[in-house]
Amino acid sequence: MAIDNLNNNTQETVDIEKSVVLEREGSTTSPATSDVDAPHFGQKETKRLLRKMDIRLVPFLALLYLLSFLDRTNIGNARLFNLEKDLGMAGLDYNIALAVFFPTYVLAEIPSNMMLQRFGAKFWLTTIMVIWSVIVIVMGFVTNFAGLLTARAFLGLAEGGLFPGVSYYITIWYQRHECGLRLALFFSAATAAGAFGGLLARGIGEMKGVAGRSGWSWIFIIEGVLTLLVAGFAYCVIVDTPDKARFLTSVEKEEVVRRLKHDRSSLADEFDMKYVWDALKDWKIYVHMFITVGVYTPLYSVSLFLPTIVRNMGYSNGQSQLMTVPPYVSACIVTICVGYFADKMKTRGIFMLGFSSLAMLGWVMLVSSGRSAVQYIGVFFATAGIFSCVPIGLAWNGNNIGGTLKRGVGIAMHVGCGNLGGTISAFIYLPKHSPRFISGHAALIAMVAMSFLLSLFMTIYLRRENRRRDQWAIENNMMPESYTDEQKFLEREKGDNASFFRYTI
Repeated sequence: MAIDNLNNNTQETVDIEKSVVLEREGSTTSPATSDVDAPHFGQKETKRLLRKMDIRLVPFLALLYLLSFLDRTNIGNARLFNLEKDLGMAGLDYNIALAVFFPTYVLAEIPSNMMLQRFGAKFWLTTIMVIWSVIVIVMGFVTNFAGLLTARAFLGLAEGGLFPGVSYYITIWYQRHECGLRLALFFSAATAAGAFGGLLARGIGEMKGVAGRSGWSWIFIIEGVLTLLVAGFAYCVIVDTPDKARFLTSVEKEEVVRRLKHDRSSLADEFDMKYVWDALKDWKIYVHMFITVGVYTPLYSVSLFLPTIVRNMGYSNGQSQLMTVPPYVSACIVTICVGYFADKMKTRGIFMLGFSSLAMLGWVMLVSSGRSAVQYIGVFFATAGIFSCVPIGLAWNGNNIGGTLKRGVGIAMHVGCGNLGGTISAFIYLPKHSPRFISGHAALIAMVAMSFLLSLFMTIYLRRENRRRDQWAIENNMMPESYTDEQKFLEREKGDNASFFRYTI
């Protein structure tokens, strides 16, 4: 366990440090919290500061992810405009084209987060955005299946750094229990991409024949150009760190830094490979990785196949494009609300359990009924449940990783493993199981059930571990709020294994 040897090792260190602090401070009877930890801003000032950062940061980050998700999933809409016929695709070719995106996407995530910390978000996020937008444009000019596969593989490599990168980026601006809502707002762009993508594809697809190109070709070209235009503004809009933010006053910059230091208990933030190995050896991160596979597999299955699923309920291509919009809109609203209440309650596990259950209910409705109305309602439940789980699960894992680099690597591991679910999702809905896709729906129920059980395990474990640490603190008169900066410094390299660290449940 994380602190089995605290009584033997940490207590001796703390006792020595106590005597040093008492001697220096002149017979102080108890450790005092330093001035750095004292609140500088009142409640109204803090709300004003957070609102200022929200307005400046979150909308643009959400726009980046909207474009990213749109560019990786627009192939689902392009399929309805003769993509397979024009490129000579048959059998499982479409599924293979979906799957080839994810291995390179996963490979890029951990190195990309390390590059982001080394070179800064401004340079790195702008660079990968320009690269992937050019690749999407090129996809509009491919003439065969091999060309499509090559473009999709490189697209995964380029896009792989955005989601884990922004997820880490948010943690260097906000306190732990403020990240859930911001991640929900950021990720809600994925649901917006589903709604916007359906409407956009419906319009662009009508450009069939313009300049001698098919409708699917124009979907890739126009959406790629749109991303490239936004990339042109990214370098000017993105700010590397709070201390470099021109939109904040000097006092506000100091307050942001102070809040983060207070929230993260002064844990290590330097670049050192030992923190990478700490992340790779942390079993809790691996549990979250499996939870994420169980969430991302149905997430991508919905995103890539929803137009096909709705069409197979008996609707035309045009109708199915439009009917994918309402489920995404409702999922967007639910995702943001869940993020807000999870932050307000300062908890994650109960929301993971509740909304994974809602997602399972949705797929059970798709499996159990052949009526299109029941199936369509099931789509609402499935999308709202599974999309809500993504930012909550990410915030949960990120909240419980101590230390900047370890957290960055841990988030990349979390997202990277989850995106392997994208490879699985490419083969969930096979043509031979059309039109009901019962086996595919059943497989997704099993995946979400796995996430539910692992989330239940983590909720129980973390609650018990916090109680154990609290009991040790009581017995040794070392409550987390009583630590001085000097005492915290002695354990700064221990990350979430530090005796003053408490897990978010």
